[in-house]
Amino acid sequence: MANKKSKAVRNTVVHQRQIPWMLISGVTAVAVFAAVVFGFTFMRYSETSDIREAQAQAEKAAEPFKPSPENPDPSKKIPGVKTVEYQGQLHITPTQRVAYDQSPPFGGPHDGIWADCTGVVYPEAVRTENMVHSLEHGAVWIAYNPDKVDEAGIERLKARADGKPYTMMSPYPGLDSPISLQSWGHQLKVDNAEDPRIDQFITALRLNNNGVYPEIGGSCQAYPGAFDTNNPPKFDATPPGPDAVTMDGKGANAAAGEMGQGQ
Repeated sequence: MANKKSKAVRNTVVHQRQIPWMLISGVTAVAVFAAVVFGFTFMRYSETSDIREAQAQAEKAAEPFKPSPENPDPSKKIPGVKTVEYQGQLHITPTQRVAYDQSPPFGGPHDGIWADCTGVVYPEAVRTENMVHSLEHGAVWIAYNPDKVDEAGIERLKARADGKPYTMMSPYPGLDSPISLQSWGHQLKVDNAEDPRIDQFITALRLNNNGVYPEIGGSCQAYPGAFDTNNPPKFDATPPGPDAVTMDGKGANAAAGEMGQGQ
């Protein structure tokens, strides 16, 4: 009888299922990872939705700043906007530099090739002489100091530029304010990306065909073979030398005509 009982106990021990701890821990790890990924994705989606909603509200608030024949330059009503009269179509070659009178510049001599301004957000600073040419075509350039604008601010600025025709955005090292907006002959410097004047400026001046910029109808598409949007000419932070072209165009290369003129 004792032998039978012992055998039964042994059989029970042999047939008892082992708890699959490795499988449980693996499933738990996958579940935790999935929860983290879902949470992060949801958070990013919520942040993007909030930015888009805020942008839509800001654009609606800027509606009164739309230009018209009766009000050709609404930017004059925006506090802080600086205006300067500049002569257009003063072109230089890719090897020349301009001794600009403003930083960032918003008019004056510029490269015969314009920077792509089809809603491009440049991750690195771009050669100034190319960016200024885009302003001549009616674009707005959003420049920011990467040391003074945080990631949330950069995302807020991107929402105003990314994919928007006749708009471009880039970092501008050494900028004396966190953010600076440029259109031809106009500039506005602000301290943060939430400033409503940013949208007012863009509404008032981007593609304002009321004589605000020199080349109405100028293209914003990169000129094939001349400007590489993915690898644009680099920004040069060093001061221009004594051979730099002056703001009145002296020293400009007469052969540096605009490529793709009439596009």
